[in-house]
Amino acid sequence: MTNADPAPHPDPQLRPALRTAQAADIPALKALIAQSGIALSAGFYTPVQAAALTQHVFGVDSQLITDQSYFVIEHEGVIVACGGWSRRRTLFGGDQAKKGPDPELDPQTEAARIRAFFVAPAMARRGLGRQLLDHCASQAQQSGFVMLELAATLPGVPLYIAAGFSVIERFEIALPDAVQVPLVRMQRKSMLQTSSGSTIAQ
Repeated sequence: MTNADPAPHPDPQLRPALRTAQAADIPALKALIAQSGIALSAGFYTPVQAAALTQHVFGVDSQLITDQSYFVIEHEGVIVACGGWSRRRTLFGGDQAKKGPDPELDPQTEAARIRAFFVAPAMARRGLGRQLLDHCASQAQQSGFVMLELAATLPGVPLYIAAGFSVIERFEIALPDAVQVPLVRMQRKSMLQTSSGSTIAQ
């Protein structure tokens, strides 16, 4: 699940603050995800939909932290953005939404997952989502994946379109109390090719 800001160009001054998430970050991540899930959904989802997503879907997937494929961006010592990629089958959802084992994907035939992007509302539209996405795409490509796939919330769709993703499916998930929430399944190559033949994370 992705709820990132749509800005296309990262702030260079924030790049050095990107690091791998640790288990000790989980309380701060939960707070950031809850804040982002509500605030950045305004205008895209109803308050009821945003609250249902935040309670039942958004959250920390601790397997990503164990796999060292989840990352944070810190600003002045505070985590202000997070996101990751996964070599496992789960497409979206925190620990509370997972059931059973989460097997690894085949890099040659299946797409790596882009997972759980969230940005602090006060830091939205500063390119943090794009900075995380570029890093994740590079990491997935280095692990042998040639495709990326994600389930975007509506606020995150502009970011992913700008980064070269294509819509492959629009669907809804059913949450408790008869709440229906639209999501967008998107996909692209892990590295995009320029006209000169070089590859970029885009």
